[in-house]
Amino acid sequence: MTLDEIIDNTKQNLKIKKQKIPAKWLEETYKSSYKPRDIISSLKSTKDNPYRIIAEVKKASPENGIIREDFEPLKIAREYQDSGANAISVITEPKWFKGDLEYITQIRRYIKTPILRKDFIVDKYQILEALIFGADFVLLIAKALTKEELKILFDYSRSLGLEVLLEIHDEDDLQKAIYVNANIIGINHRNLKTFEMDMSLCEKLIPSIPKDKIIVAESGIYEKSQLQYLNELGVDAFLIGEYFMRQNNINLAFSKLRGY
Repeated sequence: MTLDEIIDNTKQNLKIKKQKIPAKWLEETYKSSYKPRDIISSLKSTKDNPYRIIAEVKKASPENGIIREDFEPLKIAREYQDSGANAISVITEPKWFKGDLEYITQIRRYIKTPILRKDFIVDKYQILEALIFGADFVLLIAKALTKEELKILFDYSRSLGLEVLLEIHDEDDLQKAIYVNANIIGINHRNLKTFEMDMSLCEKLIPSIPKDKIIVAESGIYEKSQLQYLNELGVDAFLIGEYFMRQNNINLAFSKLRGY
């Protein structure tokens, strides 16, 4: 399974979705949907709260299969909120990650913490879906899109009031992020083609990122020393999923990560 396979499968699913629910119907619906909540202030690191955490609701992954058998999205999200998560990432890709858009709506009804739709977004249709189902910001993956495609989807998201977490993996991706003027840049330590980890990626890329951007570190984070080191490099927030999903006590896991 590769990034290209995931994107191809996503596009095939979109064709089916659009036949069942035309984009025109979504466009007529979104104006009465949830209003996106502020995410910038939630993710910006401060002296008093240096480690902002985006905690992920994640049942499975392509490389590890099922991660959490007792998977109850709302219960997990409630535990995240009670533990002090600054945002909640909800994976909605159905085939390899066992995600579902409905998870966002379930969580939005009862949880005040801002929600990220994390998926392989390649079409405006998915951005409308995110808004209608209750997301406050969306993930766009630079590696999955051309510079022109990324610009179209980024501008469209912002026109709807949705903020964007723009994920990068190398210098070429960073140039795309700068081109579209992304406010939130996520550095994913996991290579989406090989699934290998490069935990030095933040050290390599952060010096080239404009100082006014919010920087999010993604993947491979599981202990406080990593948060400390990455924060010193300039990271504001940390997207953490698998570590939490493997814990029996999420609140205790948060306490250990933050050191109290």
